[in-house]
Amino acid sequence: MSGRRWPGRTVRLRFTLLYAAVFLLSGCALLVLTNVLASVSNTQPAPGQFPPAQQADPAVAQQHIRELQTRLDELQTMQSRRLLVGSVVALVVMGLVSLLLGRLISGRVLRPLRTITAATRRISAENLHERLAVAGPQDEVKDLADTVDGLLARLEASFAAQRRFVANASHELRTPLATMRASLDVALAKPEPVPAQTVALAGRVRVELDRVDRLLDGFLMLARAQHGALADRAPIALGRLVEQALASRADIDARGLAVDTTGVADDVVAEGSATLLARLVQNLVDNAVVHNEDGGWLRIAAAAADGTVELVVESGGPVLEQAQVDRLASPFQRLGADRVGSDDGSGLGLSIVAAVAEAHGGRLDLRARPAGGLRAAVSLPQAREAVA
Repeated sequence: MSGRRWPGRTVRLRFTLLYAAVFLLSGCALLVLTNVLASVSNTQPAPGQFPPAQQADPAVAQQHIRELQTRLDELQTMQSRRLLVGSVVALVVMGLVSLLLGRLISGRVLRPLRTITAATRRISAENLHERLAVAGPQDEVKDLADTVDGLLARLEASFAAQRRFVANASHELRTPLATMRASLDVALAKPEPVPAQTVALAGRVRVELDRVDRLLDGFLMLARAQHGALADRAPIALGRLVEQALASRADIDARGLAVDTTGVADDVVAEGSATLLARLVQNLVDNAVVHNEDGGWLRIAAAAADGTVELVVESGGPVLEQAQVDRLASPFQRLGADRVGSDDGSGLGLSIVAAVAEAHGGRLDLRARPAGGLRAAVSLPQAREAVA
């Protein structure tokens, strides 16, 4: 045997001993209360004594005996009734005490499980490096915690491998794209006349290359946001990012969109990566412009409260279903089209926004407007100091 531990019996033995102790104590207390109540003396007066002259009369003695017997029966009935009432009272009292003790003991026994549950809920895809690290005897609870830690380690390795693959593949694919662009430029720059069909084909190929380039750029940005590496944290003025995003959209005036930025406060400063937050704001503005109607409207607001900054981008458009809107934060999910290449977008815009928000400790909330269009709200941590 050599001190070998019986697997799977430590917690069971602990519960068995605790429950046995509680039942034993409750039974002892119940017996003590019952005996105390039963030992209460009967204070009823005994029947009076007859004079000596009357005690010699057999008839009187028989009458006296019958009275004593009747009195004893009454006392026994009262004693039984009192014992019954006392037992009921003792049972109720001990029942309440047992409930209280059971709650206290079960809470103490299950405290490690509550700790494991709370720690597991705090761990998400962005902090898979954290571990439960439960201390204590090597019992079932410790085995469960160690199993969860092993699962988190495998998940962390899998997520890291996936992100490295996306980032490396995106980088590697840029080289053949650049080679293909150079080949097109060389083919079109030849001194002899280039056939019109070749020029048209080269134009279409360049458009597709640009689309693939944007897709790879989205992959890289998504991988960086999901990786959570924010070494360049700094105070960022959201108003400036909104101005830059709007200035980059030359089609706003061409489509006759009315833009309202009066809700953007000047003192709204978020803390995070300048590159990622700029991409977040740009994607929100691009989504609101691309999926808007000609002659529509666009409203942007930003405010800070209780250490949190909220950026809200609303746009007009057709009436949407909330069930479809809830899917837009996932990669390659668009309204009415789930495949890449169905339109000019790559289907990564809002998923990048969600990933960037989560990397900063915030979240993206998408709501379909009852009158039509979309409302996108992003919460971010507020900067503790002003922008330099």
